[in-house]
Amino acid sequence: MIAINEKIRLAKPFLKWAGGKTQLLGEIENRLPNGFSTGQFITYVEPFVGGGAAFFYIAQNYPEIKKFYLYDVNSDLVNCYNAVKSKVKSLIKSLDEIESSFLSLNQENRKKFYLDIRKQFNHEKINNGGVEVAAKLIFLNKTCFNGLYRVNSKNEFNVPFGDYKNPKICDRENLLAVSEILQLAEIVCGDFIKSKKYINNKTFVYLDPPYRPLNATASFTSYSKDSFSEQDQIRLADFCREIERKGAKFLLSNSDPKNENKNDHFFENIFKGFDICRVKASRMINCKAIGRGQISELLITN
Repeated sequence: MIAINEKIRLAKPFLKWAGGKTQLLGEIENRLPNGFSTGQFITYVEPFVGGGAAFFYIAQNYPEIKKFYLYDVNSDLVNCYNAVKSKVKSLIKSLDEIESSFLSLNQENRKKFYLDIRKQFNHEKINNGGVEVAAKLIFLNKTCFNGLYRVNSKNEFNVPFGDYKNPKICDRENLLAVSEILQLAEIVCGDFIKSKKYINNKTFVYLDPPYRPLNATASFTSYSKDSFSEQDQIRLADFCREIERKGAKFLLSNSDPKNENKNDHFFENIFKGFDICRVKASRMINCKAIGRGQISELLITN
């Protein structure tokens, strides 16, 4: 098998995203189903696209997959993907203008600029999506604290300023590469259940839902105004059984509650009958450096 870093990776995630799967691509690759590179699977479905690391990797390395369906309930994220797909040159122009204005400022005025853009973004996204809103989201993502996406109960983006020295806001080359790859995909805003119409026995489904928090203070899952509850995790497990009945193959990633509580059998219970593996990953988002480091994550397959 070719090493991950030797494979084709021209396009990479254009947003920083909590729980992004770039670091787990090797583990994901090792668990792709038999027949994945021989044409047995022609459709790829990702019901929680997030940063899209798995999609970009598979789309560039497995030409046998002919159609990709990317879903997410986060309308801001879906608007951004569609802007990159369909209007990338206009998006790059807007980002260039924002980047030039931002980088010319001192640090104090950069924070004010950031807060102004955040306020504009929250106002404009209510009435319309489009290129300008997408450009503002990318800017906020590259300059906010830890690249986190979080909204409050009013669906307002509320992450504080990140105080980076020289952030790369407009990555023209990558955006053009991403736009080209996205021509293969249909990008839809909606609950994961809606993706089932594209799932059959020639489909591979990768599911990377908002993680179940490891403890009461570890939740970074409010990427939509409606949080992803334990009941939603149970609903997702039922959806995976439906995937199984359709004859498709799936791979699902989630947090491992045994990092905090060895007696927490939540995922073993709701995914009973499926294969559950534990792999090592780095915890990247924590306000304290001591809270970052290697933890166990779950990869669940049929």
